[in-house]
Amino acid sequence: MTDRVTQVRDSLESWQVDALLITSAANRRWLSGFTGSAGRLLVTRDRAILAADSRYWEQAAHQAPQFEIHRLKGEKDDTAKFLQMSGVERIGIEARHVSLAEYSALKREKGFRWRALPTTVEPFRAVKTADELAAIRRAARITDDTVAQFPRLARPGVSERALAWELEKVMRDAGADRPGFDIIVASGPNSALPHHRPGARLLEPGDMIVVDLGSEVDGYRSDLTRSFYLGDSPDDSFWTIYNTVQQAQAAAIQGIRAGVSGKAVDSLARDLIKAAGHGDHFGHGTGHSLGLEIHEEPRFSILSEKTIIPAGAVMTVEPGIYVPGFGGVRIEDLVLVTADGSEYLSAAPQSPLIPL
Repeated sequence: MTDRVTQVRDSLESWQVDALLITSAANRRWLSGFTGSAGRLLVTRDRAILAADSRYWEQAAHQAPQFEIHRLKGEKDDTAKFLQMSGVERIGIEARHVSLAEYSALKREKGFRWRALPTTVEPFRAVKTADELAAIRRAARITDDTVAQFPRLARPGVSERALAWELEKVMRDAGADRPGFDIIVASGPNSALPHHRPGARLLEPGDMIVVDLGSEVDGYRSDLTRSFYLGDSPDDSFWTIYNTVQQAQAAAIQGIRAGVSGKAVDSLARDLIKAAGHGDHFGHGTGHSLGLEIHEEPRFSILSEKTIIPAGAVMTVEPGIYVPGFGGVRIEDLVLVTADGSEYLSAAPQSPLIPL
């Protein structure tokens, strides 16, 4: 944590501020270790302060020993007293995380100049430490083991919602603290909806099924998608789409290495899908980083031309094809970016058929 505070202090000059105010939960936890649901960090060149209310005084002192603890007492001048501890005027704030209402309240505090920063510690978070990577690996193993149960659970007449709940129970029994995000089970025509919410639809023979799930371990997430066919004799239309997505993912992973741009990796998958006639059926990015949040920077995207992927980043690779009224296929795995390639963190087999 001390090294992370030093990274912030070393960046204050380039950010053109004398202190940084952190309010977002993920950035707050990454920088201090504090896991409470509310609190603010203030980092200057010579002070690191964590403000928390009485629910968290003891927890904050235990989890963030390198921070001074400022005890918020629900008084009108709580914020003013906290900010005045900085001893500076120019304070940076997280533009992506501070609401208009919060910004208006900050501007009412006298004696401070505020600078909205589009990013703060997010680029530092992109490169995972050994401890972070260990937690992600554990989450990925649990997710692999969970999705391996899906062919046993998926039967005609079972609802999407019931399957999502069964997967969550398997995941928790395997050691997950909780799902890393709401589990997606999308069957039949619903599989053409990339972020379908599991509903009352009952599985039928011949369904295409997209299952997107991840677990959370010690605050860190995993992410995995597998696509299935309920039966043992799909027609050529299914295989054409499935094989195209599988080839697109393999092409993207083959091109991953430290120093490559996010757009370059995205193009490897997107160009192959486009050449197969499904360019209009792939509308999202090819992948994203994750950690304390399920979607982090950097990303594999058409918008990431200037984004350089560093060694030590954990990325998803998840191309898909979604044909309205017919169905969809997405295949997603986690990889660790290395100097000259990548390492698979996901190990679940890509076996789509669920015999009846």
